[in-house]
Amino acid sequence: MKTVDITTKFDNLRTAKAVGRIKLSPETIKKIVNREIPKGDVLAAAQIAGIMGAKKTAELMPFCHPIPIDHIEVNTKVGENYIEVEAEVRGIWRTGYEVEAVNGVMMALLNIFDMCKAFDKNMEIGEIKVVSKSGGKSDWAEDLKGVKVAVITVSDSASRGERKDKSGKLAMEIVKEYGGEVIGYKVVPDEKEEIKKAILEFKDKGANLILTTGGTGFSPRDVTPEATEEVIGKEMVGFSEAMHILGVRFTPKALMSRAKAGIIDQNCIVINLPGSSKGVEQNLRTFAPLIKHALKMSAGGRH
Repeated sequence: MKTVDITTKFDNLRTAKAVGRIKLSPETIKKIVNREIPKGDVLAAAQIAGIMGAKKTAELMPFCHPIPIDHIEVNTKVGENYIEVEAEVRGIWRTGYEVEAVNGVMMALLNIFDMCKAFDKNMEIGEIKVVSKSGGKSDWAEDLKGVKVAVITVSDSASRGERKDKSGKLAMEIVKEYGGEVIGYKVVPDEKEEIKKAILEFKDKGANLILTTGGTGFSPRDVTPEATEEVIGKEMVGFSEAMHILGVRFTPKALMSRAKAGIIDQNCIVINLPGSSKGVEQNLRTFAPLIKHALKMSAGGRH
């Protein structure tokens, strides 16, 4: 039993809005509006309860992550025989705020129930639902179906057969998991011309995405970025920056990566991944949902 791992997700603005209703008798509604309920202002108390409910969600729900909340707004609308509660929760984090919004609505409605139960024995809570959310993968993520992918492992020792290539094999597994088609795989030594040759060979074979693993560090033999720089027409700087931002969450040594990403032509991009299996997984799972859009943009498409 475990929570969902969100460590490789981006921190970005996410919002969620939920609504719900409690049905009451018209007589009880009148008492609430006229502030005749002895316990106090029902609507104001419901708003406070909703805010507290949203904040306390992770303490009540075992699989919800404790998340920073930047904004909560709880509003009420009074009808002839109901009160509707709307809660909006917003923050910059790696997971969504739907449960927090729903819990805010539920606690507000439950507070109304508690304050009015002496006057209305037939109250009914229901119609609770998420009405909107934004910022999550559903807004921008795509699979790799239809994308032809080639993987190049850059390693002197692996090319000599002195060690098994784990990172390149893992890259292919992840690509297939996202629905991509692996059309080629090659292991080459840390030689700039060999790397360039392998990249261009796979481009000519129709690869839309070429992934390299290894050779991105400070060693004199680490020349993958230099080889990549000589075959791309435009650098995808944001991908390289994101690798640093993501990598330092796991180890400060990620700052020593010089990985490049760029567009070879309108149908092919290349991304340098680290040589470690963990680095490959962390970065590739982050970038895979963006690849189709990157290819669309490189072909002249728009956001």
